[in-house]
Amino acid sequence: MLFRACTYHAMSRTLRETLIADKHEQWMAKYDRSYADEAEKQQRYKIPEQPKPSKTPSFKYENLTDIPTGMDWRTKGAVTEIKYQGSCGSCWSFSAVAAVEGAVKIKTGNLIPLSEQQLIDCTTNNGNHGCGGGYMDQAFDYIIQNQGISSETDYPYEGLEGTCEMRSSPAAKITRYEDVPANSEKDLLNAVSIQPVSVVIAVGDAFKNYRQGIFTSEYCGTNLNHAVTAIGYGTSKDGKFWLIKNSWGKDWGEGGYMKMQRDIDAPEGICGIAMRASYPIA
Repeated sequence: MLFRACTYHAMSRTLRETLIADKHEQWMAKYDRSYADEAEKQQRYKIPEQPKPSKTPSFKYENLTDIPTGMDWRTKGAVTEIKYQGSCGSCWSFSAVAAVEGAVKIKTGNLIPLSEQQLIDCTTNNGNHGCGGGYMDQAFDYIIQNQGISSETDYPYEGLEGTCEMRSSPAAKITRYEDVPANSEKDLLNAVSIQPVSVVIAVGDAFKNYRQGIFTSEYCGTNLNHAVTAIGYGTSKDGKFWLIKNSWGKDWGEGGYMKMQRDIDAPEGICGIAMRASYPIA
């Protein structure tokens, strides 16, 4: 789940790709990373096209019954304010943090804004690339290994890659995480009925220009390139939908949120939303 093309820019695809490639070159220089040849470099740089095997074989929400017909984790107090990632390709860190914030709130009753910047600065050894892209599962791995994650107050967002620092005692912890079985909106629904879930989607111009209502684009495909958080689901007069928290500020979408069509006639879901989802366990 390496997601680097996840910033919101009003620019051409070619220019976006050039800037992303430049960031990758900067990351390689910063961390003295080199590859055997150009083929290996391109393979490392490329967003994986196939899901990797689940780290955990179990799916604890597989056999749920009496699932609510609708869920909005904002009304349960399990979602922090909309945040803004800026030009840093850090959507993966926002997705991971939002899922952890929700899981911790559900378990402890405390909603604590947590630090995306810590994940950007500190998860290189876990396989992430800071503003050059990253994986939510590797972010969860780091939080487990680090025995927690700092609050946003103690380790605020800068939108740049910095030096990993231990600034305070962790504000929140998780014990493990699980991957939702791929290509199953039913399994994703089960998980989202219990907690916010990190998901990955394919975004294009229609997504970037979204303003309101249920997003029903048939053209986003499954080239996964942006990480968000599924914080609910429901049904309106216009149909079934997923409720998504994005990291592009409150001026995008419905105050920073989006409704995406749910239960389409494709196992991967709209824009591949059911292809790669995971959730932390507090």
